Amino acid sequence: MILYSEPKATNQIPKIDLSETFSNDDAARQKTAAKIGAACRNTGFFYIVGHGIDQSLVQRAFAESKRFFDQSDEAKRKCSKQPGTNGYEPTETQRLDNESPGDLKESYNFSAAAKPGTPDHVPNIWPEDLPGFRESLEDYHQQIRNLGRHVSGLIALSLGMPYTFFDHTFDNQKAALRLLRYPPQPSNAKFNQLGAGAHTDWGWITLLAQDDKGGLEVETASGDWVRVDPVPGAFVVNLGDLVVNWTNGLYHSSLHRVMNNRSGADRYSMVLFYDHSYETPVEVLKTCLQPGEQPKFEPCISGDYRKAKYLASRGHAKITA
Repeated sequence: MILYSEPKATNQIPKIDLSETFSNDDAARQKTAAKIGAACRNTGFFYIVGHGIDQSLVQRAFAESKRFFDQSDEAKRKCSKQPGTNGYEPTETQRLDNESPGDLKESYNFSAAAKPGTPDHVPNIWPEDLPGFRESLEDYHQQIRNLGRHVSGLIALSLGMPYTFFDHTFDNQKAALRLLRYPPQPSNAKFNQLGAGAHTDWGWITLLAQDDKGGLEVETASGDWVRVDPVPGAFVVNLGDLVVNWTNGLYHSSLHRVMNNRSGADRYSMVLFYDHSYETPVEVLKTCLQPGEQPKFEPCISGDYRKAKYLASRGHAKITA
C-alpha cells in the first residue's frame, strides 16, 4: 500500500517535440530518440508535442466521453462490461493498488478488432442511443494508435535497434482505449482511497490525453511524488512493465496515481494501452546487457503477463511479479 501524501508542485517530466520525426530524416529521429531514451531511463514518463493529431479530434473525443458519462446510471449499465467483452465499469470496480479500497473512477472501454479466435479479440458493447459516439471515438482511436506505433519506433531507435524493430509485435494487438471520469475526491472517501491507486502500467506503452483539471502524479527515482500537470495540446507517454523486461531494467515503469482533489469538478482522461499482440514473447534484448551481465527477468508472453495483472486489479489472486 502506498499511503497518499501531498506531491511536490515541481514538474520534472520532459516535453519532447516530435514534429521533425515524421519524415525519413534519420538524424532528426535519432536526436529525438536520444531525448526519449533519457526520459525512459529516468521516470519513464514524458510529454509529446508536435505529434500531428489535430486538437479538434481530441476535443470531439472528450465531448463524446462526457456525453456518455452524463447519461443516467441505467443507460450506462446497458453497456456494462461482461466476461469476455469490453464496456462500462462503475466506480470502485477496479483496485489498482491491491492493498487499498476500490478506485474512485468510472470507465468505458473498447478495443481494436484483433483477429477472431485470438485471445485479444474482445467484442465491444457500444451505446445505442448516442449517435456519432462510436464514429468519433473510432476516429480518435485510429489516430492515437498510429501515434503509438511511431513512438514505439523512436523507443526502438533509442535502444540502438531499427525504427521498425517492434512493428511486427503490434500486428494483432488489442489496443485498449479507456474513457475515464474521476469525480471530485469525496470527503467521506475510505482510508487511502484515490481516483486511481498507486500502480505501474503492465504492458508496453500508454498514451494519455488529460483535461485541464490535473490530478495525475508520478513517483520519481528519489521517491518523491510530483504532479504531471496538463500541458495544452500534449499527450503524456509512460512506459509499462514489459519495457522494463525488454531492457533488463535500463528503462523504467514508475508508480503513478490519480487524486482529483484540487479542481472541485469531474476529471476526464482518455488512455490508450498500446501493447504487443497477446502471443508476443518478451525477453531481455541482448543490446541491453552489459558484458557478463545476466538477464534479471525470465522470458514471458505479453498477454499472459498483462492478463494476470488485470485479474489482480479486480480482486483475484494478488500478483507480486
